[in-house]
Amino acid sequence: MTGPFLSPSEAARRLGVSAKALRLYEARGLIAPVRTAAGWRAYGPKQMARGGEIATLRALGLSLAQVGQVLDGDVQALEPALAAHQAALEAQGRHLEQTLERVRAMRAQLAAGAAPSVADLASLLAAPAVAFDLPWPWGGERFELGELAPLTYLVGPLGSGKTRLAMRLAQELPGGRLVGLERLEREPEPTPGAEAAAAWLVEDGATRSPALLSLLAELEADAAAPLVVDMVEDGLDEATQAALIARLRRRGPQARPLILMTRSNAILDLAAAGPGEAAIYCPANHSPPIRVALHPGAAGYESLALCLAPPQVRARTHGMIAWRPPAAHESVVSSAHGASGESIV
Repeated sequence: MTGPFLSPSEAARRLGVSAKALRLYEARGLIAPVRTAAGWRAYGPKQMARGGEIATLRALGLSLAQVGQVLDGDVQALEPALAAHQAALEAQGRHLEQTLERVRAMRAQLAAGAAPSVADLASLLAAPAVAFDLPWPWGGERFELGELAPLTYLVGPLGSGKTRLAMRLAQELPGGRLVGLERLEREPEPTPGAEAAAAWLVEDGATRSPALLSLLAELEADAAAPLVVDMVEDGLDEATQAALIARLRRRGPQARPLILMTRSNAILDLAAAGPGEAAIYCPANHSPPIRVALHPGAAGYESLALCLAPPQVRARTHGMIAWRPPAAHESVVSSAHGASGESIV
């Protein structure tokens, strides 16, 4: 066998899908790997090109059945996905046109001899989405969070205070809401959006479970206000985490802002992070939280990376530091101890 042939795990990584999803594509007859002399599955240039086509069609929102139809020549199967993509692009276009109109108005104002105010100019930039004094265990330092990205990860070691920060963000963000771990204790309420999303994710290798349905019921709700999700990976296996975050990344720049508290490197895969993603890091020494650019060499990047672990490791260490009742001066929200399985101090 000659040429750059890849193992299934490496092929899946390069295609941006999970190994379980790639195996599912094989089972559905969408892609056929070659076999090495020893009988191992391998992916050459032809298989990778086919895999790229599948990944592209999945990114447009097609189900595996629709992907198969398109690859078999039924181009009409593209219509629903293209219609949804068009609607998303039109929404982005309206937002851009509104911004352009404001710029034109300011230029006309300037041409007439009247300078726009600093406040008007600032409205063209990413204004802080929220600003507040940090709660205990910090010293009341001012925290400002700029315009929210579609995906913001909240990361920190055990005991860093990130759960407190998540709770405060949910309180301060306009319309914001905390999706706590109590979602794992209640029976999920099936909704059309959650059911459709679950079916899509299962096709991409996820495992259907009450934990997944409860989370999807929150994420797929028809609302624009930001959500802050406590330990998004809890109750989900690695393949499900990978399929979920891939779906969330495909939502587009105008999607509902999500702040995902995580310590899983399947959720925050630093090698796959791209535009529209940001991170907040809470240091262990209770220095103020900082925004971290998701590329090597950025301030805080190495510390953030050290907080992330594979899902198997996260499952073994989850809950090792127990919650303790707060002292009177800490003024914790009374229900805080139910918000996370880790220490919030």
